[in-house]
Amino acid sequence: MQRQAADDLKRLVTNALVERGLTYEGAAAYATPRRLALQVVGLPSRQPDLREERKGPRVGAPEAAVAGFLKSAGLASLDQAKIQKDPKKGEFYVAVIERAGAETIDVLAEILPAIVKDFPWPKSMRWGAASERPESLRWVRPLHSIVATFGPETETPDVVVFEVDGIASGNVTHGHRFMAPQAIQVKRFDDYALALERAKVVIDPARRRDIILHDAKDLAFAQGLELVEDAGLLEEVAGLVEWPVTLMGAFDESFLVIPPEVIRATIRVNQKCFVLRRDSDLANRFILVSNIEASDGGATVVAGNERVIAARLSDAKFFYETDLKTKLEERLPKLDAIVFHEKLGTQGERVKRIAALAKELAPIVGADAFLAERAATLCKADLVSEMVGEFPELQGLMGRYYASAQGEDASVAAAIEEHYKPQGPNDRIPTDPVSIAVALADKLDTLVGFWAIDEKPTGSKDPYALRRAALGVIRIVLENELRLQFHGVMAGLVPAIHVKREGVDARNKSGHDVAADLLEFFIDRLKVYLRDKGARYDLIDAALGAVAETETPTPSPSPQGGGEQAPRQDDLLMITHKVEALDKFLATDDGRNLLAGFRRAVNILKIEEKKDGPDAYAQRHAPNLRIEPQEHKLAAAIARAREETAEHLKTEDFAGAMRALSKLREPVDAFFDGVTVNAENADLRLNRLRLLAELRRVMMGVADFGKIAGESATA
Repeated sequence: MQRQAADDLKRLVTNALVERGLTYEGAAAYATPRRLALQVVGLPSRQPDLREERKGPRVGAPEAAVAGFLKSAGLASLDQAKIQKDPKKGEFYVAVIERAGAETIDVLAEILPAIVKDFPWPKSMRWGAASERPESLRWVRPLHSIVATFGPETETPDVVVFEVDGIASGNVTHGHRFMAPQAIQVKRFDDYALALERAKVVIDPARRRDIILHDAKDLAFAQGLELVEDAGLLEEVAGLVEWPVTLMGAFDESFLVIPPEVIRATIRVNQKCFVLRRDSDLANRFILVSNIEASDGGATVVAGNERVIAARLSDAKFFYETDLKTKLEERLPKLDAIVFHEKLGTQGERVKRIAALAKELAPIVGADAFLAERAATLCKADLVSEMVGEFPELQGLMGRYYASAQGEDASVAAAIEEHYKPQGPNDRIPTDPVSIAVALADKLDTLVGFWAIDEKPTGSKDPYALRRAALGVIRIVLENELRLQFHGVMAGLVPAIHVKREGVDARNKSGHDVAADLLEFFIDRLKVYLRDKGARYDLIDAALGAVAETETPTPSPSPQGGGEQAPRQDDLLMITHKVEALDKFLATDDGRNLLAGFRRAVNILKIEEKKDGPDAYAQRHAPNLRIEPQEHKLAAAIARAREETAEHLKTEDFAGAMRALSKLREPVDAFFDGVTVNAENADLRLNRLRLLAELRRVMMGVADFGKIAGESATA
């Protein structure tokens, strides 16, 4: 909570100052386990004077309106107000309010007590005799003193005088609780920080982190070892000490038979210590961080940590050896007693669904169906092991160790660990086909299940990490270049989920609505993923909006899922490839100019369709009504483009489809330069509009160019 508390203190104080007209040059907040500090520089000595003109009622207004105006403006009578004339509204009263700015130190004395009293600690407590009163001060730990000073750099500052629940502000603090508990008189921040450092307190958490990391690496290097860095643990340990002292301890080498991840978890979780390695193997040494320079050089502190770690590792070794005595498949019945979700059944039921889906996905991702089903069957078995019960963060990893020790296929063992991945945007993805099959099955089962019971993410709330699961599926599919028809897979999974929602057995539902809705969620997450990779949002929409050309196309260019018809595009890899090809095409002169021509054609058609109706140009144009050479040339180019793009799209050669469209650029330009679309002859006009409609349909068959924004899309 320390980093957040420092940010909150800075935000609350500086916002309160600015609201009162007090600007500043800079502010910085600091935290240790025992103190929270804020330095604000460049504050003026007093608030600026305030002059405000407040408009009142019209002259001659009712007495009640006048009385309200006088009261709000703080005037005794109308004699203290001015009368102004408005050409439209006539004469009205105006109060001129002038208020001298207060001294900054007085403003601070006003705002600081309220901030301390209402500080937003996630957890807080009351203490002492005052704790009997519910309204008494709450703080994260008992608050002993408040230092508040204000003044110029060149003079002795004044104390900002206030009191919070009997704790008076002052200019006295204390150093390290044990090594330098004497009182320290505080003037300004620079003196405060230096005095604390002399009193064995490093006020800046970033400096404490640097000290710990530097000293730990030096200690390791002296022993021919390497520190296993851990940013999260470093942040935590730096928040536990005011004067970091790094020391090295050891444990018995016999414990190294335990998986290294178990040793690291045991030492990290229980003792907040860092582990060390020699080459690639874990060493029987650890780094601890003390908060005191002990007279015996830290020998007692090290010995105490060694005793606790030895006991913890002894327990871990016992758990590990005990777990190895029971095969993973023998643990499966226990999964039936673990409820995954009250509406989605037990982990045992879920494992059966995952195994069936993994077997179905195996040939699609190039995995052995038997191994995929076997890995999925065992993937949750370690949840009921002793080791995972002690360290839940090791789930999957311990399953891999147990599977390997019990003679399972290497791909099965790897999949048991890797099916949880990726667990974040920077986590690695599984690449072994068996791992891919199980990882996809696990995540898709989770997503379809929660969609079936209407437990979808809303706003910033996502308690079941469904966005992360969807992003994981997307990364696995795209980075492994997998072809997967999502809608069919998800629609087939819904009936297998044994749930009841609002009294309706989900196995009796068609499942299409769930699958279609979930596909839209995947598309939304794909957009986020591709935007993060630098793709333009409008190109993603354009790639998704392609409509296959028909003799009588619908006027709306956007496909709509619904009924029993599957959405047209549910292959995420294909969508991604199309976006890439579209981006390259629009980077060329032909692409940009053709886009402008498309926009011009679409704008004309939109205007004329309002007159003639949306289906007026659905039929093909009549060749015998082409009279200008530019019409013949454009018609021939459209016919070629129709044929060539269709061939390229069949083989998903999107770059080839874009090249075929690029040949339209010249005849489109020539058509608009030499042909009057809205000719006086009604037949010629209709025929030319139908020709432009064909151009629109051919291009829309590749991508919805109407969704492309920016200067390049301007007609």
